[in-house]
Amino acid sequence: MSNRRGLRVAVLSVGALCAVGIPGFGTAEAAPAGPSHPAPYSRATAANVPADVLNAMQRDLGLTPAQAKQALVNQYDAGVTAGKLQLRLGGSFAGSWVSGRTSETLTVATTDPAAARTITAQGATAKVVGHSLASLDAVKAKLDRASKSHATTSSPVWYVDVSSNRVVLLSSAPAQARAFVKAAGLGASDVAIKRSAIKPRPLYDLRGGDAYYMNGQGRCSIGFPVTQSGRSGFVSAGHCGRPGTSTTGSNQAAQGSFQGSTFPGNDYSWVAVNSSWTPTAKVNGYGTVADRDVTGSTVAQQGSQVCRSGSTTGWHCGNIQQLNTSVTYQEGTVYGVTQTNVCAEPGDSGGSFISGTQAQGMTSGGDGNCSRGGTTYFQPVNPALSAYGVTLKTSGDNGPGPGDPDPTGTWAVGTVYKTGDVVTYNGASYRCVQGHQAQPGWTPANVPALWEQV
Repeated sequence: MSNRRGLRVAVLSVGALCAVGIPGFGTAEAAPAGPSHPAPYSRATAANVPADVLNAMQRDLGLTPAQAKQALVNQYDAGVTAGKLQLRLGGSFAGSWVSGRTSETLTVATTDPAAARTITAQGATAKVVGHSLASLDAVKAKLDRASKSHATTSSPVWYVDVSSNRVVLLSSAPAQARAFVKAAGLGASDVAIKRSAIKPRPLYDLRGGDAYYMNGQGRCSIGFPVTQSGRSGFVSAGHCGRPGTSTTGSNQAAQGSFQGSTFPGNDYSWVAVNSSWTPTAKVNGYGTVADRDVTGSTVAQQGSQVCRSGSTTGWHCGNIQQLNTSVTYQEGTVYGVTQTNVCAEPGDSGGSFISGTQAQGMTSGGDGNCSRGGTTYFQPVNPALSAYGVTLKTSGDNGPGPGDPDPTGTWAVGTVYKTGDVVTYNGASYRCVQGHQAQPGWTPANVPALWEQV
């Protein structure tokens, strides 16, 4: 009963914002898509997923299909509201997250007590804290820099936890963790050290399955199909191979080779395939769900539901626990990954993380397995797309949308935009609300969930 009540409040709150016409916070829907063009990212399409996808969310998250759909809609609403509030609050913004069984509660933190009214006016819960997100990111950046010259094997994971307004360091040896913090030029009050036996590792200890093979031996999983200047391929984990490493498909047919790879530091790569392989905008459901369509790469909020596809354990779902996490493997530290409670095992490396129909990233490593559960980290997909100049393959990406054949301005399909980026489009200026790679038809004027006019 209480969950249903929370859902009703969340939906009515959004409707109220639209009804009263608050500038910049409405939930107006995008214009209908053309006959051969994918629907833009909108509230109406957020929960447009197959029934078996909802069944997987029921299996792993305990949600009914109706609750799963409501969670996806609530996450959409939360992303729009949080992105716009981040822009409104500026330097006092201290992060945002969703909570509740169906992500019905959005909390936005700020260092400015006067900004609480701005937050609550948009239907979110305000939390006044002592540290801005920028200051927390700066603390984490110091740990990142120190890790390049300081051993972090016993303290392998650190992240910005916006819900506790702290930078957290997980360690099995607190004394060594304190030495690491000191080496970063930080004090005991800057970082919360938590005892943990977590031992993340890249998931490339490989044995047979439906994926791709490196030099005919090790196995990893495809992340997302991409294109680059007429070439086709896919992005995956960087630890799976180095430039020049050849690949074969799950059928052992010649496939392609690694064109770029970064690990550690980041954990992404891109593989170009030969003409025998055709990219699709699909994620393998491994019989648990129908193959999932990919329509974009809008970044999901902390707390959002997310599902993973991998060649060892198939399809599993869970929640995003932390964004902007640094994690130390035996080979070195990877920065800016996302922490989840989705299980994974060796061979799942490189595989797809997706929320609704929005690509999130590629499996990097983790701790635990799918028998007892665990923690898994994924490399966000947008930095990989930007680093290699590749374009995410999305369903129905057939070029400019109807009615807008020759747009003018700086906005461009294929560009990865971050929150706060400003573009021009057909004589008007727009500011990015949520990070994403621009897709055909997702013009600033057409997708108010991603852009606001300035």
